[in-house]
Amino acid sequence: MSEKTEGNFDITVGPLVNAWGFGPTTKNTLSKTQVDSLLQLVNYKKVILKDNQIVKVNPEIKIDFNAIAQGYSVDVLADFLERKGINNYLVELGGEIKAKGKKENEEWKVGIDQPTEEKSPERKLEAIISLKNRALATSGNYRKFYIEGNQKLSHIIDPKTGYPAKHNLLSTTVIADDGITADAYATAFMVMGIKKIDCFFRKKTKT
Repeated sequence: MSEKTEGNFDITVGPLVNAWGFGPTTKNTLSKTQVDSLLQLVNYKKVILKDNQIVKVNPEIKIDFNAIAQGYSVDVLADFLERKGINNYLVELGGEIKAKGKKENEEWKVGIDQPTEEKSPERKLEAIISLKNRALATSGNYRKFYIEGNQKLSHIIDPKTGYPAKHNLLSTTVIADDGITADAYATAFMVMGIKKIDCFFRKKTKT
């Protein structure tokens, strides 16, 4: 997935996520020197699989699958149900979903939250879609963020710049065959923003 998204989803971005305060640590503002130093540890190409063992170019590189953990977990649960002979189900975990078959002879209906930065107890839906034998994942920056000065710093970290992604995109929803794929693309698209997403698909169409 790191290769397919041209590094916009990067499994080694964990040190930056933690340093910005979106891991087990508290919020933190980094200097350019600190960001540049941590960026040396962020590059999925520096991690290879050799003879069934993970090899890291730098031992300090850390692999972080948090961005796809929920999508993967949904796939695991769905696979468990299917092995038990259950062919009509909807599995949801932290907003990531996988559905198969039907609910009472109708396709599963899934609501997608309306992304908003305003704090409100009322949840509004942006859309309701039918989901048949597919998985869905949504990633957004409108819930996990903090304000530092006049800047909004979200938990979506750009692995190429080392800083929280900056654009007007509040959320992305991706439908795919499995949860782990949908989850990875949703994260990558939040890093890219609308313009880069458009260029990404134009290149994929040409190839």
